[in-house]
Amino acid sequence: MSSGKLRLDQRTVKTARRLAAAAGRPVVDLARSHTTVSVERATLRLAGITGADPDGIPWVNRLVDVVRDQVGLGGGVTGPVFQALTEDGHQDLTLLAQKAAAGSVTFRGGPAGTVAKRAAVKAVKAGLARIDRRRAERERLVRRHGDPRQRPWIYLIVATGDIYEDIPQAQAAARAGADVIAVIRSTGQSLLDYVPEGATREGFAGTYATQENFRLMRAALDDTSKQVGRYVRLTNYASGLCMPEIAALAGLERLDMMLNDSMYGILFRDINPIRTFVDQRFSRQIHARAGIIINTGEDNYLTTADAVDAAHTVTVSQLLNEYFAHEAGLEDWQLGLGHAFEINPEVPESFRLELAHALLARELFPDAPLKWMPPTKHMTGDVFRGNLLDGFFNLAGALTGQGILLVGMMTEAVVTPWLSDRDIALQNVKYVLNAAGNLHEDFTPGAFIRGRAGTVLDEAVTLLRQIGEQGLLEAIGAGTFGIMRRPADRGKGLDGVAARDAGYWNPAIDLLDRGLDRGLDRGMDGGVR
Repeated sequence: MSSGKLRLDQRTVKTARRLAAAAGRPVVDLARSHTTVSVERATLRLAGITGADPDGIPWVNRLVDVVRDQVGLGGGVTGPVFQALTEDGHQDLTLLAQKAAAGSVTFRGGPAGTVAKRAAVKAVKAGLARIDRRRAERERLVRRHGDPRQRPWIYLIVATGDIYEDIPQAQAAARAGADVIAVIRSTGQSLLDYVPEGATREGFAGTYATQENFRLMRAALDDTSKQVGRYVRLTNYASGLCMPEIAALAGLERLDMMLNDSMYGILFRDINPIRTFVDQRFSRQIHARAGIIINTGEDNYLTTADAVDAAHTVTVSQLLNEYFAHEAGLEDWQLGLGHAFEINPEVPESFRLELAHALLARELFPDAPLKWMPPTKHMTGDVFRGNLLDGFFNLAGALTGQGILLVGMMTEAVVTPWLSDRDIALQNVKYVLNAAGNLHEDFTPGAFIRGRAGTVLDEAVTLLRQIGEQGLLEAIGAGTFGIMRRPADRGKGLDGVAARDAGYWNPAIDLLDRGLDRGLDRGMDGGVR
């Protein structure tokens, strides 16, 4: 039994999904039985705490640190915090945090009282209601301004380190044809165990992800959306030690996409696997609520491992990301599963191999807005060769019907792109997409491409079986993905993980798990194929 241009065996496809679910289920159970400092901080951010101390450390960090020191994390921090808030007559979480940091508040463990719980639920519901309003606002603006006419959406990166420099560059890119603007984070922010406060003007190879930076860029792109007659989407990064908090801030400020991968932080930032999977589940629940499209990071595997030999690991990761996303409440239109054009161009038939891999992803996930990443590993500094290679990448995207196409830069591996570089790169993309049109409707792969895709799928099934027998955490520790070995008992952020006690309580998790007070029809997606 087969379907689609690749004639994939649908029994094999079903087996792959079943094996991915079997491999992922123990990790979900682990996430449901643990909490982290970032999950607890994200909950208090939803409840309304804001601001930072004179040293720039957010008050939410100071508050959670005091609660953890006094009563631990195992019961959750929301109960103790709101018990103290109601008992002492405080009305403001930020003021409570300031007093706690000064040593003038004593927290106690055990179940919170009824009054405290009601106050906590009310506060968290208010945060989720704001996320609901921002989602509805996006849907109104999409209806008003319209979506891009072409597919795939054109995704372009902006990153100067200075949010006030990023804004005019992002607006110029949107006017030149970009549909999605991604603001890359400053190098190393994923390893900060706090979210910086306010607008920032100093960053290295990127701009800090902060709530104020989100607000400023979103407002600027709203102005540009009116000018260009289409809704321009905004992307940032929810990976790292503060994944749940950044996800919450993104929902509050109406970001449209977030980089959120199941294993990126583990493999490429050495963040503890348990910390990552616990944080990931909560962050994806927020993304589901906010109507945010996630982008996953499978393309990164191919920058460290060979893109031909390791192609099946990308497919395995995509299937795992799909399982984890669905379990957290995300729908297919929100799954920007990643893959990349990273085969060495000197390999014979490299373009045909790339087509096989891209079309395999497209047919495995027909309703997902796949994110197609340009060549980086084999860019040599020859800008003419690089521009040609990017053109082939763009053509592969058109031939295989990708949903989100990241603009490749001919100056990759040479310099941070100038505005003129972006203009040339956008001209490349627009020429190929305009000339190719809906060429994917006419493209029929031959035996070579079908055979390669079938081989990769078979290898993925074999690997999924091995992971099921071995355990996903053990497989990650053994270097299965991206050749990085990351044991579950090591890595950054492990000290911020705690097993939930029998009496653990977190109103945000309760509301998100039950889907209460959602306030939106989940069919209203505004998504992209």
